[in-house]
Amino acid sequence: MSTPTLILAVGVVYMVATALIGAAATRRTRSADDFFVAGRRIGLLALALSTMSASLSGFAFIGGPGLVYSLGLGAVFIVLPAGVTNALAAWVLGRRLRSLAEVESILTLPDALRVRFGSPAAQGLAAVSILLAVTGYLAANLLAMGVALDVIFETGVLGGVALGTLLVLAYSVAGGIVAGIWTDLLQGGWMAVASLLVFATVLEVGGGLGGLSATLLEADPGFLAPWGRLTPLAAVGFYLVYSVGVLGQPHVMHKFLMVRDPRRLRWFPALATFALVVMILLFVGVGIASRALELRGDVAPLANADDATPTFLLGFAPGLLAALVFSGVAAAIMSTVNSFLSVGAAAAVRDLPRALGRPVANELRAGRIATAALCLAAAVTAVVSDTLLAFLAIFGWGLFASTLVPALAIGLNWPRATRAGAVASIATGLGLTVLFEGLALAGAWTLPVGVSIAAVTLLLSTLVFLGVSALTSAGRVEELPPPVRRALR
Repeated sequence: MSTPTLILAVGVVYMVATALIGAAATRRTRSADDFFVAGRRIGLLALALSTMSASLSGFAFIGGPGLVYSLGLGAVFIVLPAGVTNALAAWVLGRRLRSLAEVESILTLPDALRVRFGSPAAQGLAAVSILLAVTGYLAANLLAMGVALDVIFETGVLGGVALGTLLVLAYSVAGGIVAGIWTDLLQGGWMAVASLLVFATVLEVGGGLGGLSATLLEADPGFLAPWGRLTPLAAVGFYLVYSVGVLGQPHVMHKFLMVRDPRRLRWFPALATFALVVMILLFVGVGIASRALELRGDVAPLANADDATPTFLLGFAPGLLAALVFSGVAAAIMSTVNSFLSVGAAAAVRDLPRALGRPVANELRAGRIATAALCLAAAVTAVVSDTLLAFLAIFGWGLFASTLVPALAIGLNWPRATRAGAVASIATGLGLTVLFEGLALAGAWTLPVGVSIAAVTLLLSTLVFLGVSALTSAGRVEELPPPVRRALR
């Protein structure tokens, strides 16, 4: 069977499996709790695979290898903090989020801010930030899914976007995050198997790590230098932003509200880091192999770094493995899209109305309508404004980090944090991210080379949070309801 036929066959199998999962999940979705937090019934394995699938998305298959090909080992600083990140997520923030949900009705991260600080303003500003960032992220992921589905079904990118949008709508609108978690289990396992098999192929084709290293050290030694082709400042910036910034990514942190037994979170870092390491094998392996094979003359120089994975698979991997990976790309992106739809819909129908004092009566029905509206709006954005999508994805990550990390990660752990500090830091992160990224997009102003806008805005919003809290606390701890105070110990 030819490789294109195998890719088509595996893609059809995956689509059918996803549709069946969505249909089954619909029967389990009867309330807003089910739709937004899966009824708080998921186990530790499901949590680990789901957070891994949502955080990596198609980047592990396409963008990551291309980044390694372009930047050398410096690109690894994005994934190097995996162990630190997972420990912070579970032990610093995840456990407290889940504990708060035991004593208050919390379905979202802005909900947690309202409970912690007693501030509708903090909840509303956080919801606005999430909606702004989610739209760009969704558009970028839907376009990437369109490209992946075009490879599988030869629909054209526009047809791929339309097909992917319909498929995501089918199981996200009906089954909500329940469908997302169940498909994450399928997708996470699929991605892990594909990564292991691709890395084995990399070693076979490249002559092992020794063969790959010898080629690179002889022809391009800077590729394997500690910083790769990055400056030390840029590499350290990658490490800091991606180790701490994940604490503000709602599509990841939101999943900690769903776990059945928060006591088991002590095992989350080990399990999630192991899953992430398995995925990083493809990320790093294909990027290194693509550069080494180019230096050997086995492949032509890539016109686009993101072609590293498709070029390697179609040129060196068995047809079935190529089919698994291309379907895995679509699977990973769908996982992330479902997660973003869930947090975006919750911000629209729960957080904003409650912050304005006008809660929605039927949040389950409204959530389904908002999910469909967000998905369709993002699909239109993906088709109409594709040149802005890279900017929107970068903007989204920085906005999440600068607006949510200080108030959540620090605020849930520091008793002297105040509502004034939370509101000021969220407003600062929102305003500065929009200003700096807008100026950079227009070419009017940029930071020095190697300095990340996300890192700067995160630092400034954190300083504002600490400074305003210190000034307004006057050495006293704001009074909290006793159940909330006990949950945050």
